[in-house]
Amino acid sequence: MSSQQNKVERRLAAIFAADVAGYSRLMSQDELRTLHALAAHREIMDRLIAEHGGRIANTAGDSVLAEFQSAVDAVQCAVLVQEALAQASQDTPAERRLQFRIGVHVGDVMVQGGDLLGDGVNIAARLESLADPGGICISEAAYGYVRKSVSVSFSDLGRQKIKNIEEPIRAFAAVLTGNAPPTLQPAPQSKTLPLPDKPSIAVLPFSNVGGEPEQDHFAEGITEDIITELSRISAFFVIARNSTFTYKGNAPDVRQVGQELGVRYIVEGNVRRSGGRVRVNVHLLEASTGTHIWSDRYDRPLADLFEVQDDITRSIVASTQTQVVLNEGLIAERHEHPDFHTWDMAKRGWREIYQLTRKSLERAREIGLEIKQHDPLSPKGPQIVATATYHLVYMAFASDPSAMREEAIAEAREAIRRDDRDEYTQWTYGNVLMGLLGRREEAIAAYQQALEINPNFSLAYGSLGTTLAWAGRSDESIAMVEMAIRLNPRDPSIFFRYTTLAAAYFFKKDYQKAREWAQHAIARRTNWWIAWVVLAASHAHLNDFAAAKAALSGLEEVLPNQRISTLPFPPLGEQQVVLLRDGLRMAGLPE
Repeated sequence: MSSQQNKVERRLAAIFAADVAGYSRLMSQDELRTLHALAAHREIMDRLIAEHGGRIANTAGDSVLAEFQSAVDAVQCAVLVQEALAQASQDTPAERRLQFRIGVHVGDVMVQGGDLLGDGVNIAARLESLADPGGICISEAAYGYVRKSVSVSFSDLGRQKIKNIEEPIRAFAAVLTGNAPPTLQPAPQSKTLPLPDKPSIAVLPFSNVGGEPEQDHFAEGITEDIITELSRISAFFVIARNSTFTYKGNAPDVRQVGQELGVRYIVEGNVRRSGGRVRVNVHLLEASTGTHIWSDRYDRPLADLFEVQDDITRSIVASTQTQVVLNEGLIAERHEHPDFHTWDMAKRGWREIYQLTRKSLERAREIGLEIKQHDPLSPKGPQIVATATYHLVYMAFASDPSAMREEAIAEAREAIRRDDRDEYTQWTYGNVLMGLLGRREEAIAAYQQALEINPNFSLAYGSLGTTLAWAGRSDESIAMVEMAIRLNPRDPSIFFRYTTLAAAYFFKKDYQKAREWAQHAIARRTNWWIAWVVLAASHAHLNDFAAAKAALSGLEEVLPNQRISTLPFPPLGEQQVVLLRDGLRMAGLPE
């Protein structure tokens, strides 16, 4: 080997890493078809990389590694790749679809013999593994270059522990709409949602004007609390935080936001925290015109944080000239104002829960336990432990399902004892009652109580819809889920809602719609096992046994070695159990 080939060059580059989600499963199902699809997809990807000035450095099997001189070029290329590949495979059933995950990072790389090496490459590869199938995940370093230069919104995933990298890396997921069903999920600049019949508001994430990255969560926490307080006003229609937070880090046109979310008013603002003081600037705008209706500034000691939130919500209500009595629902029934550490940790815990991965839920559970130790009287600790632990069991992530089931039940009951006037506590209690104890009617009552506390609580609508679906009350279920989606149209966890729609239509014996919604759910989250179950059973009832078998392969990848008798179903009605098991039996799943 020549000395020239041994030469190592260092340079700063935008690194683009991609590979196929579930490639081993696809190869085991149909090797020839998968190889043909990979060749066709690579032709599209390679062409777009070249058109954006990229250089493909390393390839191995289903993976691609490329470098770009510009982060903007790399991310724009990634977006166009995912759009083009989604278009190319739109007629392919979801369980057979070949989807790439893409990660983008800006960092130092070593170049040897044309190959890329070093930590920058490792980070890009790890970011790629965090992306959803058909999705894009970028680092904070890349985000700093592209946040105002590309037409895609990003969702902040927080700091992620990356294997073999000492410091956690902050990650952002691109919000792509190519796989969303057009009837319920709005596409930017292409569909305008109708306005509700009451004042409708979206609160955009407040920006952190102090500039310190560690203060971002502080601005997010204040935004979340304003959304919660406004949501408790029954006279308002308020968009949930998961949808509005998809605009974080961008400077969107409020008129476009109003169309995408179907609201009349937009609240936006910024936060500066300095020492023991906090300054909040807030603006209320009419979405259709961008006209400022009202603005104000709050400069207070940090100790007055919660009074600042109440002042802001009072001003918004007064400025929209509604007939709301301010003391009815506006000011939360706080037994005591929490101390700042409890508030801060609770916000971090919920952000981890929203990501709904095994690691994020485990982190959330640890945060809840820390809150319990720091503030033993606060309901927030058991609330977060119960919610995180329940989801670890429900999503089949629990290392010890029996022990974690008991922990979730105990913590949910403890949260209810401490504060039964918190909508999140009632929602979690309902989840435990239904999903772990099978007490359906009590769960429905808990969800309804959550909605009495907060009439805009999309999670309660969604979970109520799920419970009604499992009970065979499909029409009621569909109505509840459609309300959840309307309140939270850009929710990253919307795969739960799509799965419920699939189940509701399945139990109505509308297997075509059930199959379509199950495919939508899987397109959003491939490791969600219930969607694979409904998809396999729907295919079987439609006599498409080849597709049913392929769906079982997808289930096998998520939950290996399962049988009909061992699947960890939530409590179902008797007729629903028979219908689902008949479908799985016809699909070929052993008893």
